[in-house]
Amino acid sequence: MAPAGTPLAPCVFPAPAPRDPFPMLMTPPTPLRPALDRAVGVHAPGRLHLGFLDPSGSLGRRFGSLGLVIDGVETALTLRAAARQQVEVAVPDADGAAADADRAASYLATLQRATGCDTPLQLRLLSLLPAHAGFGSGTQLALAVGRAFAQLHGLDLTTRQIAQLLGRGLRSGVGIAGFDQGGLLLDGGPSEDGRPAPLLSRVELPADWRVLLILDPLRQGLSGGDEKSAIAALPRFAQADAAAICHEVLMRVLPGAATGDFASFAAGVSRVQQLVGSHFAPAQAGRVYASAAVERVCDWIAQQVETGIGQSSWGPTGFAFLPSAEAAEALAARARAAGIVDPALRLQVAAPRATGALVTSQPAR
Repeated sequence: MAPAGTPLAPCVFPAPAPRDPFPMLMTPPTPLRPALDRAVGVHAPGRLHLGFLDPSGSLGRRFGSLGLVIDGVETALTLRAAARQQVEVAVPDADGAAADADRAASYLATLQRATGCDTPLQLRLLSLLPAHAGFGSGTQLALAVGRAFAQLHGLDLTTRQIAQLLGRGLRSGVGIAGFDQGGLLLDGGPSEDGRPAPLLSRVELPADWRVLLILDPLRQGLSGGDEKSAIAALPRFAQADAAAICHEVLMRVLPGAATGDFASFAAGVSRVQQLVGSHFAPAQAGRVYASAAVERVCDWIAQQVETGIGQSSWGPTGFAFLPSAEAAEALAARARAAGIVDPALRLQVAAPRATGALVTSQPAR
């Protein structure tokens, strides 16, 4: 690593290409020379994707997403200048760690090309969200790398700009908005020109509420090309179902969250999941859940207690909302005692998170 206190080489910005979507990267008012004696840390929380409003765009605008940022699962990393470019993983044996390291290296290279800030960097991945499990791992990794890069170099980039530059938010915008501020989030679907979805609503869930996560480490949800192909092969989403989802979200889910009416919130979430899950079932071997083991637990839970239940994104993670930590822990214990939790599954109680990613700057070591 270069000696502490030595300035980074100034970013040399190329002339903007015609119709360049990121002119803000190309015209800094002064050369950017942050010091080498700092390291930037980012802790980016996971999110649950609770459903789309209108996957087929019956009114012209596709998707629209409902999601919740949660505590207990996160991607964490540090970024600093170095003698040579390198990406390190603190937990190299974690599932998907090698792929995440490659993805992070690609994000860094994209940022360096776009900004001209090509000083070698050391990126250390301290913890990683489970890949393709329904927590938005790809988007949170991209945004964490992008925010650390911008902070280290003094670049004034919004999270939406970072997401667009790194190709995130093509369908859902809740991970982007959640990175900034946490909460229960509703977006209006991405724009046709590629801009990430606008945030329409943000509500903080009551602090006492909890989510029981049902994780299946042996399976992964669809992603990348497989996800695109699966969506393209699905039939059109009925406009009546899209209208029903919007009705549930606007008149039960959001008001229930805002007023602490758990019954209304839970019923709305479950109904949204039924409608969305039935639509995407053909891409999951005809099932609403990607994991049969998770489905078994969720079906049992639905018969035991009042809950908002379903699968996050393509899964395989299932979830069940409960009104308190005590209720969530008790339900997990009952499920295990009933013998319906496969040994491969992991149950975890998570709290709703009202804040976004934590970004810190500290002396480099």
